[in-house]
Amino acid sequence: MESVERNGGNHDDLILQQQRDIEKEISESTPLVSEQLPLTCLTAEYNGDAVFTAKIEDLAGKYKFMRRTRPDGNCFFRAFAYSYLEYLITNKLAYDKFREIAEASKDKLIELGFPSFTLEDFHGTFMDVINRVSPDNAGGSEKIQTELHNIFNEQGYSDYVIVYLRLITSGKLQEDADFYQHFIEGDLSIEEFRHQEVEPMFKESDHIHIIALCAALGVGVRVEYLDRAEGGTVKAHDFPEGAQPMVYLIYRPGHYDILYPI
Repeated sequence: MESVERNGGNHDDLILQQQRDIEKEISESTPLVSEQLPLTCLTAEYNGDAVFTAKIEDLAGKYKFMRRTRPDGNCFFRAFAYSYLEYLITNKLAYDKFREIAEASKDKLIELGFPSFTLEDFHGTFMDVINRVSPDNAGGSEKIQTELHNIFNEQGYSDYVIVYLRLITSGKLQEDADFYQHFIEGDLSIEEFRHQEVEPMFKESDHIHIIALCAALGVGVRVEYLDRAEGGTVKAHDFPEGAQPMVYLIYRPGHYDILYPI
């Protein structure tokens, strides 16, 4: 009996190791954020599946390009940050307002009880990235866009931005705990959810993460859901409801990428 269990355990370990190897290969071969790609690149992934083909055609009528993000559990935060900063490059008023919010965010998190020594480095890098993509920088929007793309494909900078956005999201959940508690499934408290599902890197994001981050930063996000739901059209959801989207994302089970409206 022991031998069977041990062999079963070995089999499970092998499957787990194989999965880790596949994930590692995906990570190493996929950029953190890709170049712009045509929507038709999605069609090949679904091998001519009629449901998905119809929905991709529907999407292609509304969006001209997409950018892939690495499927590592951080894809929502990475896609959000890249897309919003890209929007700000050509929207100076919105950029100035966001920069003020970002600058003040560290003190707000400290007031909520986050340790200042933890925040210092992450906030400093976050502000450095924001300053490097300012619309006021020399060289025009094309040069700033290239800078943004380079920054987000540099693991250190890219991951620091994500860590800081996770902390901002966690802070918002703490600040409005009574409201957000209703969105949490299971028996987790807000405190447990923040520490287990929001702050750690590589944890996937759900509606609650999006709602809290949008509320904290005052940003509208539209998510297009590409799934097997009935009908030949893709369902869109705006966060917060009724807001003007500044960020457009496509969601496929477990993963977010960036979209560009026509």
